[in-house]
Amino acid sequence: MTDFPAVHPEPVPVLALGDILLVTLRGDLYDGAAEQLQYDITQRIANSPVPVGGVVIDLSGVEIVDSFLGRILAEIAASARLLATRTILAGMRPAVAITLVELGLTLPGLDTALDIDRALALLGRAPSVVRPATAEEGA
Repeated sequence: MTDFPAVHPEPVPVLALGDILLVTLRGDLYDGAAEQLQYDITQRIANSPVPVGGVVIDLSGVEIVDSFLGRILAEIAASARLLATRTILAGMRPAVAITLVELGLTLPGLDTALDIDRALALLGRAPSVVRPATAEEGA
């Protein structure tokens, strides 16, 4: 009989961009990692030396969301709201949106944006870099 070592999923990094917390989810997020992420975000908001202006959770690397992850995302938003911080989901794929609707998850307290730039704009932090016009736009 072979014993396999316990698998401990990598924690999801929570990056600070000024007063904004940015979380980028990639691939499958195991239940334990999702619960740890909820704890980490809440602690970062509560213990930040400056008020956190918002939390952006980038889902562009996620292809499947189950009811557990949907519930964790809603709980992150509810906790952040109680700590006077807004949460925005960015980069949701159409298949993920359809799945969330089919699961009946309304995700109260969560705002959505098509990408991180638009999420930052919703938080009043417009991207500082002006994109150069492409040949197609200038023609």
